[in-house]
Amino acid sequence: MRSVLTQGGIALAVVTAVATALGWLVAGRMLRPLHQVTETARRIASAPAAAPRLHDRITLTGPRDEIRELADTFDVMLEHLDHAFDGQRRFIANASHELRTPLTLNRALLETAVHRGPDVPELRVLGTTLLDINARHERLIDGLLLLARSERDVGERSFVDLADVVDHVASMAPAGDVAVHSDPGEAPTNGNPVLLERLVHNLVENGVRHNVAAGGWVRVVSRSGRYGMVEVEVSNTGPVVPPYEVASLFEPFRRLAERRHEPSLGAGLGLSIVRAVARAHGGTVDAEPRPGGGLVVRVTLPAAYADGVSDHVPAALAVDQSLVEHRVQPVQGRP
Repeated sequence: MRSVLTQGGIALAVVTAVATALGWLVAGRMLRPLHQVTETARRIASAPAAAPRLHDRITLTGPRDEIRELADTFDVMLEHLDHAFDGQRRFIANASHELRTPLTLNRALLETAVHRGPDVPELRVLGTTLLDINARHERLIDGLLLLARSERDVGERSFVDLADVVDHVASMAPAGDVAVHSDPGEAPTNGNPVLLERLVHNLVENGVRHNVAAGGWVRVVSRSGRYGMVEVEVSNTGPVVPPYEVASLFEPFRRLAERRHEPSLGAGLGLSIVRAVARAHGGTVDAEPRPGGGLVVRVTLPAAYADGVSDHVPAALAVDQSLVEHRVQPVQGRP
């Protein structure tokens, strides 16, 4: 009896081990297609918004079973999304280009009529008003074109010290009622110099444009941050910004509720452009109301190293973005 029990126990253990191994192999082989589907979905979901990987496909092979049908349906959905995103960007870019030509022609005709036509006060006032409207439309078209370009991934990158960009933007700012203070600290990164300059320029212009009180100021700072990142921070005086409206300011054509009908404040694309440029460079933006009025906007980008750019963006640094179009003159001292 003892011998039977011993041999039976050994046989049971062997059979259990063999059955477990075979079950594991069979289950792994059956679940392998699902792992492939999951890996593709994870790769697409983790891609940056500026460079979505909607062109990736599962292309699952094997028998046409339920999993194969699921993978093929997923591929068809990705193809439709890819075409939709590309079509949207092409439409914005083509529409912007097509609208530029008639606006430029209108401006030339209006300038000729105003400056070389008969000196009639009513005609001059009308021409000046139409020129202002035409200029606003041109800025809107340029903003749409830049927004469409910024939402694509940045191709070739070069070394850029954001301190130089901050110093240049501040030095080119026109003198006015709003004082612009700059503190350009070393902040090396890699990216497109034109887009990065536009990012800082939009932030400074936004701070200047939304100053309403006499003696207002804008302060722009660049510095090296933590976790291998660099930062550009722009703060300004201005109207009180409700915390619940901050997130919506980064959407295209959005402004503060009480200022949406002021044409002098632009089309509301500045913050959207800043966010698109930052995301295209692997960065983030966040904003918060400044105590007493105004806004503090902080752009965080990967720092540049000798062997390239750090592409690691800690989750704790997830942020948003800001806006601007004009320029301002540096003033000695700090607010």
